[in-house]
Amino acid sequence: MGNSLDPESVTPRRGSKYPAPFGEPLAGREKRALGDPLQLTQFGVNLVTLAPAAWSSQRHWHANEDEFIYVLEGEVTLVTDAGEETLGPGMAAGFPAGKVDGHHLINRSNRPALYLEVGTRAEAEVAEYSDIDMVARKCDGRFVFTRKNGEPYP
Repeated sequence: MGNSLDPESVTPRRGSKYPAPFGEPLAGREKRALGDPLQLTQFGVNLVTLAPAAWSSQRHWHANEDEFIYVLEGEVTLVTDAGEETLGPGMAAGFPAGKVDGHHLINRSNRPALYLEVGTRAEAEVAEYSDIDMVARKCDGRFVFTRKNGEPYP
């Protein structure tokens, strides 16, 4: 593969790796990791489709990784500690590393939404989840989910 690709050629990841029942609202999420086949190592890029009623994630914030989203099609509701805001095509949002502000997107419309998600690829990372008893820690390049007290999920 060269320096370009057709996003449709990338196999989508559906749903979530969250422990049950936290992944249920993400069942209608589909991600295509565009940065991996292009051999990008400093940041990740995902093309994300959210079906109606689907969530992007549980509400969270990152200790070491910046996040950025850019809406391409449809409409999503951005939920943060400050409240809710509707984002449509051409709108963007950013979440600086270390800023304690739980955020996620919800598709409250009746049609799919499409957006780009860009984030840092930090070697060490901790993501805190605002509304649930969960923390994600990056271990050997993969996230491990535990309760906030460190107890593993079954």
